Amino acid sequence: MKVPSMTPVTTFADRRVALFGLGGSGLATARALIAGGASVVAWDDGEESVARARGEGIPTADLRGEDWSGFEALVLAPGVPLTHPEPHWSVRLAREAGVEIVGDIELFCRERRARAPGAPFVAITGTNGKSTTTALIAHVLGRAGRDVQMGGNIGTAILSLAPPAAGRVHVIEMSSFQIDLTPSLDPGVGVLMNVTPDHLDRHGTMEQYAAIKERLICGADLAVVGIDDAPSRAIADRRAEKTVRVHVGAGPAPADGLCVSEGIVRDGAGAELADVTGVGSLRGAHNWQNAAVAVAVAQALGLRPEEIRAGLASFPGLPHRMEEVGRRGRVLFVNDSKATNADSTEKALTAFRDIHWILGGKAKDGGIFPLVPYFERVAHAYLIGAASDAFAATLEGAVPYTRCGTLDVAVEKAAENAAASGAPEPVVLLSPACASYDQFRNFEVRGDRFRERVKALP
Repeated sequence: MKVPSMTPVTTFADRRVALFGLGGSGLATARALIAGGASVVAWDDGEESVARARGEGIPTADLRGEDWSGFEALVLAPGVPLTHPEPHWSVRLAREAGVEIVGDIELFCRERRARAPGAPFVAITGTNGKSTTTALIAHVLGRAGRDVQMGGNIGTAILSLAPPAAGRVHVIEMSSFQIDLTPSLDPGVGVLMNVTPDHLDRHGTMEQYAAIKERLICGADLAVVGIDDAPSRAIADRRAEKTVRVHVGAGPAPADGLCVSEGIVRDGAGAELADVTGVGSLRGAHNWQNAAVAVAVAQALGLRPEEIRAGLASFPGLPHRMEEVGRRGRVLFVNDSKATNADSTEKALTAFRDIHWILGGKAKDGGIFPLVPYFERVAHAYLIGAASDAFAATLEGAVPYTRCGTLDVAVEKAAENAAASGAPEPVVLLSPACASYDQFRNFEVRGDRFRERVKALP
């Protein structure tokens, strides 16, 4: 039987819906609403996006000229400001008219309750690690023979996936923007990896940001929470019941959870559940946490221990996140282009030694100063992009560095120096600790370029 490639939104059948934001998820949402019988009026601030939607037959009109009293809801794309730095004009119009504002994952949740309320639904959030954990959970389930649909913030719009069904597991990554637009979020299993400062320009304060993250697990039947940062630990304490706590580091596992140390995942009684020490795609303490969370979720969904271990061992990793793209002799090349801030790059620096580190781009607040404790792992740094001067000042006297300007030059010089080093396994690591926008359209394009240049090396 062919699996449907869309979730029609039947819960808004015969109702008029405003939709703002016509990127990938917006177009998928418009299609799903129309397929379910809704009357859609869509708009975007970009003329090309409106033209693309119109070319697909999606009804479009400038929402500033519409009668909002007839709209049942405004479906907002997650990238459109809801509260900070100030509400988008479409948000203001909806609020003035008393029209509810939701996102595409809210539509999925309502559809799930309407057609298959017990369908397995795993929702994952966290400041860091959520994409890898989402992909890992989906991989473990899929290898065990489950019907898995993976999407959300990880790339595929949720309404482009097959609809909820009794034997079908939806594994969905959620950003804070998406949670903010999902008031009735109710996953079977809700995962909170960690909470560290991020997107404060969109949420106002750290307290508000953490509160939005907490909402993901509030409606969950079972919560899996990493407890190694203060905000997440406090959230786990408030939740208390039906919560699996995950701790990374030495010491016993929480009685109601799991502990992972040196790649070994153990339960509260000390029994070994999994060993990922030999899995190249799960190097480092942050990936050990990802593995432990995947174990907890897989157990909750009824997988056998041998199925879980086989899934972990065969995980290929995510593109652009600690991705081993090749070897040249002793030299390992790792693409960590998704590390767009210092906190993400820290995970890569703790996973290797003898690092030839390519970094730079459009810097975030704080630059690379938080990474100073890991400089002793770096053999040489290669600076690219707009942050070169600022990063050179931080590295001065602590790490030898070369100003390379472009990624192409950096790959060439790093490969040459790493090959000439006496280290047993030098690593050329692209982990920029920066956004890509000064030289590349996004981190994916930057990572693809790194992979291409590595493959072109003699």
